[in-house]
Amino acid sequence: MKHYEVVIVGGGVNGCGLLRDLALNGVETLLLDKGDYSAQTSQGSSKMLHGGIRYLENLDFGLVQEALEEKNLWLRLTPHLCFEREFYLPLYTYSKYRPFMLKAGLLLYDFLSHFQNRPHAMLSKAELMAKIPSLDEVNLLGGGKYYDGVVDDAKLSLECLYDGLIEPCASAKSYCEVTRTRKTASGYEVTSRCLRTGQEETVAAKLLVFTTGPFTDLLLSKLGVPWTPQLIPSKGIHLWLKAGAIEAKGSVVLTTKDNRVVFVIPQRNSILVGTTETPVDQEIFDIRATRDEVNYLLGVLREYFPGAPLDERAIISTYAAVRPLVREEGHTEGLGKVSRFHKIYRPDQSSYVLIGGKYTTFRRMVQELAQEIVPRLGHRYRPNLTLNPLRQRSLMPTFGEKPVLTKELVKEIIRTEYVTTFDDLVRRRLSLLEEPGDLQDILGLPVAEIRSLFKTP
Repeated sequence: MKHYEVVIVGGGVNGCGLLRDLALNGVETLLLDKGDYSAQTSQGSSKMLHGGIRYLENLDFGLVQEALEEKNLWLRLTPHLCFEREFYLPLYTYSKYRPFMLKAGLLLYDFLSHFQNRPHAMLSKAELMAKIPSLDEVNLLGGGKYYDGVVDDAKLSLECLYDGLIEPCASAKSYCEVTRTRKTASGYEVTSRCLRTGQEETVAAKLLVFTTGPFTDLLLSKLGVPWTPQLIPSKGIHLWLKAGAIEAKGSVVLTTKDNRVVFVIPQRNSILVGTTETPVDQEIFDIRATRDEVNYLLGVLREYFPGAPLDERAIISTYAAVRPLVREEGHTEGLGKVSRFHKIYRPDQSSYVLIGGKYTTFRRMVQELAQEIVPRLGHRYRPNLTLNPLRQRSLMPTFGEKPVLTKELVKEIIRTEYVTTFDDLVRRRLSLLEEPGDLQDILGLPVAEIRSLFKTP
């Protein structure tokens, strides 16, 4: 039986970030995930590194400040994965906020960033229409402009994983489902089953950590770990639209009449639209957008962009994910008002559970946990190590000029970027927006030829 100091269950951004932090500090760590790394919630965000301007309304000033600091850190560390862009907030006569309120909020947002954000601006109706020509101008007063980051969420998670796995003390296994845990005198025995081969393996760990996001309540109950359900799962969906479906020279933040916030973000020669926020009443692994949810977002877009060609033909693809919102005692308001702060639990002396939080603040979240774990295991914790740039870049960058995809490049991606399936390659290593179906024209290579590179057990 192999022995590890820490076994992490869950390979999303928190699991990958924690593996990196622990490995950089010399902790022998194994990461296990039921699917591909970053294939669930950590690939289902709005692709933003942001402070969360709407959380100012909840008075979550500490969270916003922390998120803005982290956003600006990753803009410096990973310019190949993220970039800063302008966001426009239109104001109408019927809007919830008045111009002076928006001005105050944008000034506070810049202040909480320690004025590291590019400065905000207030725009007249004419100035806003020049930037967003397809915006409905009836009852439009003007708006505001501020700056946040756009990111490839899956690739940032993956590059944290790659950086951690450079260290000889770190290892990871995808498509390995944890099926049993057994408490021992020295920690835990963890049994996992390879979903590709059916083979089981049991390893020993001094400490067991769950970074399983929205799956935490279900998984811990199944494994018999002492646990009281803590989550309010919230489903969000997004649409990828064809470039030109909406004429905009920047991103737009829409406040809907049902008090939701919908982002319209041009990127990757397309337009990302999202998100919804609804209770979950279905299986949450590999969750999909429903027809009603897609129609809801299209309805919002048609209201604000009445002249735009917005129908099913404008949609490239959709995706959905579940947010792991932490239950708050006595909370009675909507899901949008649930705090995005994270929490760390200790079901027993040898286990930890990390849930909640925002994608943007993942490094701070796992650092809080790592700085407790590392000294417990007899190592010296060095907090500045995660401030260093990531050492292994993806071979196919998300933004900027991309190399020509060849069979040799695909082989190298499979070899060096921990790819198991064709879907892993298409969705997360190549970051294609189209469904993995008829991709031959997009890939420039026969799909059958690429599929042949993957071994099937």
